[in-house]
Amino acid sequence: MDLINRFLDWFKSLFWTQEMELTLVGLQNAGKTTLVNTISYGKMDEDTIPTVGFNMRKVSKGNVNIKLWDIGGQPKFRNMWERYCRGVSAIIYVFDASDRESVPTAQKELLELISKPSLQGTPLLVLANKNDLPNAITSQEAVELMNLKSITGREVSCYSISAKNAVNIDKTLEWLIKYGKKTSGGNTPK
Repeated sequence: MDLINRFLDWFKSLFWTQEMELTLVGLQNAGKTTLVNTISYGKMDEDTIPTVGFNMRKVSKGNVNIKLWDIGGQPKFRNMWERYCRGVSAIIYVFDASDRESVPTAQKELLELISKPSLQGTPLLVLANKNDLPNAITSQEAVELMNLKSITGREVSCYSISAKNAVNIDKTLEWLIKYGKKTSGGNTPK
């Protein structure tokens, strides 16, 4: 059965393109914009400027067209997160794994965001960014510290990444393609 499913997926990929819309949220200085640049260009842009408000970028990866919303993490922008997370294929929550003091705030903001009824069932990918820095939290620690096991009713995963060095970016994209729900546009012909 698995062989048949892989063949069907390959055959569909010849004729169809998957559309995804993703929103990246998290506290300021978590590395969201660096992650967007790494996904877009395959490497970090040394001239990255922190997002104030929001940015949107369209990226194509193979047969997947992705619209990425990068939402500012400063306290005055956090009330906008829900609005930009409604109806997306998945929510990507990025936090600075090297800043242990910010983890309780990051956890509080994440749990508050996903408790919104309008976001029910939306897949969630939590990224512990900056694993290239000393004392960075591992993905196992992140699951515990961010209380991810308490989240139910949606697909949830957590990866330790370095957006700066493109570590585990391929795994995050694979997860998003596999678990991200189809947007209203669904699959479109090539």
